[in-house]
Amino acid sequence: MNVQKRVDFHWNLRKLMADRNLWKSTELVTLLRSRGITLSQPQAYRLMTGKPERINSRVFAALCDILDCSPAELFEPVVVMQGRATGTAPDILPAGEARPKKAPGVRRVRVVDSDDGPRDT
Repeated sequence: MNVQKRVDFHWNLRKLMADRNLWKSTELVTLLRSRGITLSQPQAYRLMTGKPERINSRVFAALCDILDCSPAELFEPVVVMQGRATGTAPDILPAGEARPKKAPGVRRVRVVDSDDGPRDT
């Protein structure tokens, strides 16, 4: 199995805001507006609750100013080591064997009314 590096990051905006007793996206919108940045409340909420794929550098700088933090505290890069499966790995099962096994004693049954009996079609 080959090892592959994957770069990811931790977005610490929500934690840093909580440390400074800022809980609402509307508070963030007001603080950003006072620095010349206009974001809607839903945009600020997404910024708080998710990991942004892209962020404007002025917004990033304003967040660092608002939170009195360094960029490294707000955006923390991490490297994740992953094993990459190859076609020769011994732990790869054929499709039929990959299905979950049924619990012992469990089987599928068909319930029929005793008056009718099984039907021939």
